[in-house]
Amino acid sequence: MIKPRILIVEDEMALASVLRDYLLRDGMAVDLLTEGSHAVETALGTPHDLVILDLMLPRVDGLSICRQLRQRSDVPIIITTARVEEIDRLLGLELGADDYVCKPYSPRELVARVRAVLRRRPVGGGTAKPEPAARLQIDPDAWRVTLDGVDLALTRREFSLLAALAARPGRVFSRDQLLTLAFPDDTEVFDRTIDSHIRNIRRKIHATTDWEPIRSVYGVGYAYDG
Repeated sequence: MIKPRILIVEDEMALASVLRDYLLRDGMAVDLLTEGSHAVETALGTPHDLVILDLMLPRVDGLSICRQLRQRSDVPIIITTARVEEIDRLLGLELGADDYVCKPYSPRELVARVRAVLRRRPVGGGTAKPEPAARLQIDPDAWRVTLDGVDLALTRREFSLLAALAARPGRVFSRDQLLTLAFPDDTEVFDRTIDSHIRNIRRKIHATTDWEPIRSVYGVGYAYDG
C-alpha cells in the first residue's frame, strides 16, 4: 500500500511538529519546510500527494507559492491562516486551493480534512480505483436531484445552490460567491438566504439518510464533500 506523501510548509515549528506527528500516526509520509524559498521545488521535485501551506511565511509568502504551484501542478493544497478575514480575500482571488483552515485548528480536524481531499485524488501517481455510482444524481435538464434513487423534491433555488456546490467538490465557497454562481439574475436572494436554503437541503437529505455531503466552514461559507 502506497503511503500518501504530505508536504507541510509552516514556520511555527511547534505547530508543524505536532501536525507532522499526527499525520505520521495516521500512516502518511511527511516532509516539512519552515520557510517558503524552496517550497515549490520541494513539492514538485519529490511528488507529493498534498501540500499544507501556511500563508504567513518568511522569504516567500504562501500566496506566491500557491500561485506558482497552480501554474505547474494540480497537487491538492490546503491553506492555513490565522486571520479569518484573509479567507474571504483568498476565495475572491480564485487561487485554486482545495481547502482553507483557520488557526488555531485541531490537528485531528486538519488530518480529517487531508483525508477528505485525498479521497478525491489517486495517491502516489497511480491510477484511481473506479468510483461507485454517485449517491447524489443531479439532472440539470429535469431540474431534479435524486439521492440513492429517491427524489429530494428540491425547489428551484435549492437545486441551483446544490448544483453550484457539487460542480466543484471540496472547493470552499463564500456566500457571495454562491450568490453569483447559483443566482446570478435572482435579486430576491441575499447572502444570509443561502443559510436558509442549505438548512432546507440538509433537512431533505436527512429525511433519506444521515449522510452529510455539505460542509460548513466557520466564518467562510460552504463546501460539497460528496
